[in-house]
Amino acid sequence: MAAESKRTEDKKNILQNPFHRAFAAELTGELRQIDTVAHRGASGYAPENTIAAFDKAVEMKADYIEIDVQRSKDGQLVIIHDNTVNRTTDGTGYVKDLTFEQLRSLDAGSWKGEEFSGEKIPTFEEILDRYHGKIGILIELKSPELYPGIEESVAQELKERHLDNPQNEKMMIQSFNFDSLKKMNALLPKVPIEVLTSSKAHTTEQALKDFAAYADYFNPIYGIVTEDLVNRVHALGMKISSWTVRSHESAEFLLNMNMDAIITDYPDYVDPRN
Repeated sequence: MAAESKRTEDKKNILQNPFHRAFAAELTGELRQIDTVAHRGASGYAPENTIAAFDKAVEMKADYIEIDVQRSKDGQLVIIHDNTVNRTTDGTGYVKDLTFEQLRSLDAGSWKGEEFSGEKIPTFEEILDRYHGKIGILIELKSPELYPGIEESVAQELKERHLDNPQNEKMMIQSFNFDSLKKMNALLPKVPIEVLTSSKAHTTEQALKDFAAYADYFNPIYGIVTEDLVNRVHALGMKISSWTVRSHESAEFLLNMNMDAIITDYPDYVDPRN
C-alpha cells in the first residue's frame, strides 16, 4: 500500500509540472515532443550567435540552435543578429558595409563577460560544418531585403553539403520576410519553412491559410499566442513555435499551450533535465 501511495503521489507531482505533462507518456499513453530551440544559441549563458553559445546549446541538449544569417560587404555569409555590429562587438558599422576581414577582427564575446573575450563572428559555413548532425539548425534570414540573392547563397551552401533534403527536419528556415520565404521554399522544397511574426494581423483565418500554402511552421511572438490560435494553426496542417522565452513564466505559459517548439535563450527553462 505504501508503494502504491508513493506512485500516486509521484504521478500527482509530475502532472503539476507543465514540462512533465507534455512528456508523461507512461502516465497518459501519449508522448508529445516539444522541441527546444536555443535562440542565437544558449544566449542566456554565452554571447549570442557565437561558437560559445552554440556549444553551450549542444551541451544543454537543445534540439536546435537558431542562427541569424547576414552577408558581409564582400559576400561572405556571417552569423549575427543586428544589422550593425555595435551592440554585440567592439566595433561599429553596418554588417553589409564591412568586409569579412573587418568583421572577423571584432571581439564578439567580451560584452557578455571577460571569459568570452576573443569570440568571433562565425560564418554560415562554419556553423553548418561544425553542428550539422549534432543538433538541428534553424536558419533565420535576417533582413534579406538588404542582401539581394542571399537566398540562393544559403541554398547553395546547403546543397553542397546535401542538407537540402534534411533527415528528421533537422534543418529549417525562418524569416519575417514572407517573399524571401516563398523564394526559399521554391529553392529548397524539402526544407521546412517557418513564418515569423509579432503581428496579430497575421493571425486571421485568411492570413494563416496564405501561410499554410508554403510554410510548415507559424512562429508568433508569445504575447499573441492563444489556445485558439494554436488550434487554428494545427487545423491548417502547420506546426507552431513561439519566441522568445526569457523567463520561467513565459516557458510555463507556452508549455501549457500545446506548442510544437519553443524558442528560448535558456534551454533549461523549457527542458529542466538540462
